[in-house]
Amino acid sequence: MQMQSGNDSYSGNPTPSVHQAKQKKSKKKRKKVGFFKKLRRFILLILILMIGFFIYGYQRGKSKAPEGLKTEKISGKKPASGAINILILGTDQRDFQNTGDARSDSIMVMQINSKDHKIKLVSFMRDTLVYQPGVSQYGADTKINVAYNVGEQDHNQGAEYMREVLNKNFGIDITYYALVNFNSFATVIDSLYPMGVKIDAKFATVDQQKVDSVKVPDDLNWTPSHQDPVQVIKTGPQKMDGRTLLNYARFRKDDDGDFGRTQRQQQVMKAIMSGVKNPLTLFTGSSALGTIKGVTSTDLTNSFMLTKAPRLLFDASKGIESHTVPENGDWTDATDQYGGAGLLIDFDKYQAKLKDILG
Repeated sequence: MQMQSGNDSYSGNPTPSVHQAKQKKSKKKRKKVGFFKKLRRFILLILILMIGFFIYGYQRGKSKAPEGLKTEKISGKKPASGAINILILGTDQRDFQNTGDARSDSIMVMQINSKDHKIKLVSFMRDTLVYQPGVSQYGADTKINVAYNVGEQDHNQGAEYMREVLNKNFGIDITYYALVNFNSFATVIDSLYPMGVKIDAKFATVDQQKVDSVKVPDDLNWTPSHQDPVQVIKTGPQKMDGRTLLNYARFRKDDDGDFGRTQRQQQVMKAIMSGVKNPLTLFTGSSALGTIKGVTSTDLTNSFMLTKAPRLLFDASKGIESHTVPENGDWTDATDQYGGAGLLIDFDKYQAKLKDILG
């Protein structure tokens, strides 16, 4: 009786029942579910803010579009492989000139979305002799860089005519095009890389002499009243702003001539694209993508720029497979129908090679 009474008066915590234990466990579970829900909501909010910031930056970049910029409509076609081929044209047009005065200094085809997940870049030397419908008289007798100018004089269809020339001579299907002149190139570079682009400047010999610097034409400072300005560029690793990078890419007065310039253009393109390695550039890059869209004559859609272009830049940071048509020395010196010096190539050979590269 005394023991029972002692138990009745026990004031400590009793051993919890099975029902009470289940209640406590269920309460703990509810707390965990609540925490993960909050975490998911927080992550979703961050993603929405990131997307909104990206779109805002893109639209702000687009607002830099100059007045009178024209976008051309080309007869774009996807290759049978399902890849996307983008025709990239760099013209020697200055802002005070009209497009009929311009020729294509750089002619490239960039392939993305290929089956092997590689980005491929094919450059065409500007003096390559090709057949141009309605212009050529004796087969391949006209320089390829003339094609843009010919098309521009026919109702501003420079990119479309270049697309047709590449298709007829090399069997390449072009999906989209992008065209930049001197100012738009520098604007894009300075927007994407405000601290400059890292590049190892290289030049061949000049008059058979090794050089550690060269004087290059300073194209952005050229005006009708101030012609032939120059800029000195040293060899070796350095950071270049848009103006310097443009001048470096266009130089062709070393002993490698136009082939050297084509190689530098590929080097510049690789440096621009492979520089996007830091995920933080998602924020500054969105404004740059908008700038590219705003200042560039292109039929790439906003949807493409917002969805595929960021992935393209990240893929490019892994490396770009580059090719040149023709390869160094793989041509015969010839003259075009106007008597100018040009490069005659084996079309059967390069058609087969490009089919292997681009599909």
